[in-house]
Amino acid sequence: MVETLTGTNRSRGLSYQELLKTDSKSVPASLKKESALDHTPLSIDVERYYSREFHDLEVEKLWRRVWQLACHEDEIPEVGDALVYDIASLSFVVVKTGEDEFSAYPNACRHRGRRLLDCPKKGLTNFRCPFHGWSWKLDGTLKEVPCHWDFPNVTEETHSLPKVKTGRWGGFVFINPDPDAQPLKEFLGDIDEHWTTLPFERRYKAVHVAKKLPCNWKIAQEAFMESYHVIATHPTLLYEMGDANSQYDAFGVLSRAISAQGIASPHIEAELAGEPFDDTTPFTVYRHPITGDLYERLSEGRIRLTKADGRVGVFNAQAEPLEGELKNADPHICNWFAGRLTPDMEAASHAFGALPVVEARARRAAAKREQLRPLMGDEIDGVCDAELVDSIYYSIFPNISPWGCYNPIFYRFRPDGDNPEQCIHEIMFMLPVPKGQDRPKPASIHWLGLNDDYMEAPELGSLAKVFNQDNLNLPAVQLGLRSVPGGKIMLAEYQEAKIRHFQATLDDWLDQ
Repeated sequence: MVETLTGTNRSRGLSYQELLKTDSKSVPASLKKESALDHTPLSIDVERYYSREFHDLEVEKLWRRVWQLACHEDEIPEVGDALVYDIASLSFVVVKTGEDEFSAYPNACRHRGRRLLDCPKKGLTNFRCPFHGWSWKLDGTLKEVPCHWDFPNVTEETHSLPKVKTGRWGGFVFINPDPDAQPLKEFLGDIDEHWTTLPFERRYKAVHVAKKLPCNWKIAQEAFMESYHVIATHPTLLYEMGDANSQYDAFGVLSRAISAQGIASPHIEAELAGEPFDDTTPFTVYRHPITGDLYERLSEGRIRLTKADGRVGVFNAQAEPLEGELKNADPHICNWFAGRLTPDMEAASHAFGALPVVEARARRAAAKREQLRPLMGDEIDGVCDAELVDSIYYSIFPNISPWGCYNPIFYRFRPDGDNPEQCIHEIMFMLPVPKGQDRPKPASIHWLGLNDDYMEAPELGSLAKVFNQDNLNLPAVQLGLRSVPGGKIMLAEYQEAKIRHFQATLDDWLDQ
């Protein structure tokens, strides 16, 4: 059985702060930091995930007024390089205008509204509307109007491109359409204290995948804000992740969740924690640590389930029965084991799963140090185990999630155009720039459509399998919300604190 009531306000086992005391290295102050969390809100109106009115309110009160990440500096490295940043129904042009200067403008001609740019451009000397030829200098000044005599009221003062506020952090370019917005530095607050070991200025964009999802952007983002879903959605992680003992914090516009690795979930009885690691691999054979069910991959699209009582059934990757007396199986496990695998996945092993917690974490960290040594040199020797192995995932309001320390994952979530029930999930890997080398060129975006499998992006590695499990839930959440009794969903007081912080911050913006 899963862990339920413990008689306390937390799960059994070590807290994250207690685990940090066993680290083999000095732990940075940011990881030792904890925040007080309030308990508001505990319920959410479901309409905010599909209502056209709420979507329009977000456009006016949020996206037209908040600081938001538009691009990375490396994507427009030379003067005249420009790209398009779209958010909901809004579109902006971001351009490099000087050696160390970036500008942004609404992506619309001042004449008849045609988009000035439809795609990224290199080496522009001006913006010229493809419709009638009106043009502007890179600094936004009106340059030329064909048959200007026919527009006597159009002048440089009246029809130059209005500048959109820009700011920079960590090598990223942010924009804010609100001319009265506070500076980006004030908005972000003390954010830099959380990235002292490997600041983003020392990283480059090695991977960029963007997948369209049939759900509201908040549904997608919130699915990655907590570890509470691990027990049902990612059961294969239970042997090596302290999901229900994660630590949650909120600091201004920043929130954080930390899930320890190399320690079994408190949902698992201690005697079972090492059981599956003797003769199995992460993608071929799996015994569920709570039910005892044994899942064995037979081939792509076929998985055999053997229950504790000896009953057997064969299922496909969608958990549909193919053979045998069993008619039901865990859809997330079937997706994981019967779905597509790469050769590396088939050869993977549980290298440290059966070891005691402290030793397992230390050995994981040591292996990670050697993996990063070619990039970081001996500097890596001073990095603590927690920074190398744990899942430390931040969210910066409103829609980006950079992971902490040496984890390269960086998410962005956006509405897909003007559709409140569709969004874009972006995954970037921000890797260290190799020591003593020039910055590698940034990866181009690899687009995946609504019906594409995350495995279509092999650059994601085994994370594609994890995302596929999440994606089993997201469309079903979007559909199910309309049937929620009373029209409200509920949130946990602690384990869903990041979602509550996000929703409370969103309410503050929409109420202004």
